[in-house]
Amino acid sequence: MYRVNEIFYSLQGEGFWTGTPMVFVRLSGCNLQCPFCDTDHLEGRPMTATAIVQAVQAAGPCSRICLTGGEPLLQVDQELVETLHAAGYKLNLETNGTRGVPEGMDWITLSPKEDFTENGKVVLERADELKLVLAPGTDPARWTDFPASWHFLQPCGAPDGSSNTAETMAYVLAHPQWRLSLQTHKLLNIR
Repeated sequence: MYRVNEIFYSLQGEGFWTGTPMVFVRLSGCNLQCPFCDTDHLEGRPMTATAIVQAVQAAGPCSRICLTGGEPLLQVDQELVETLHAAGYKLNLETNGTRGVPEGMDWITLSPKEDFTENGKVVLERADELKLVLAPGTDPARWTDFPASWHFLQPCGAPDGSSNTAETMAYVLAHPQWRLSLQTHKLLNIR
């Protein structure tokens, strides 16, 4: 059984896959407590891998699933990966990188949190994309050489709705190995 917070169909709002239709499977729970977290990942209902496939199929017509959380790797295992693949889905994973990844993931997005939370040490040795939130205390330079095909820098939103977008853009302009990632789902007011 897996504890699932929500399953919904929308457009990916961040990083490489921005604008791509996906079914999002948000798994409950996280092993970190980031000061800027904007995601409710505590609630959840128990579901089997088969029930997750059925909910994904009912959610929307696409071939790509985003496994997210919280931290999905607290729950994602080989059984879930194989069940979703057998149903014909490609799997994108969004992780803080503190746990190992089961075999067969089609795309890994690492969003490291080492700079601003305890127990955030990254154990992954590579990812398809690295998406770093430019929060106070973040040092993008230490992630520049991390083995990923794409390096995205994302502004950090404050509870009052403001963000450090100008600072993030200035950093990207001065360090062109990074690309700017905005939370377009928030700009479009979608999930």
